[in-house]
Amino acid sequence: MGKRKGGYRRGSRQSLRKHHRTQGKISLTRFLAQYKTGDRVSLSAESAYQKGMHHIRHNGRMGHVVAQRGRCYEVTIMDGNKEKLLIVHPIHLKRIA
Repeated sequence: MGKRKGGYRRGSRQSLRKHHRTQGKISLTRFLAQYKTGDRVSLSAESAYQKGMHHIRHNGRMGHVVAQRGRCYEVTIMDGNKEKLLIVHPIHLKRIA
């Protein structure tokens, strides 16, 4: 039996691509963003900063901030009928009003 090809970011070339106007230095405002418990957020991976990035299969999903853990946040999302807890850096989050 052969081994499965690919790794953690297999097939993510299109989903991690950035528009040419958003390329360049990362915004400090987004990097240092503060979230409160209960805030609704959307997961959107910032490909220029890999630390604290969620798995790319969760890109675009909405969730709730549960707590802060160090510089990152605990975010719960629904994956089918199961609730999952992700630890995500604030640069990969967008607040939903």
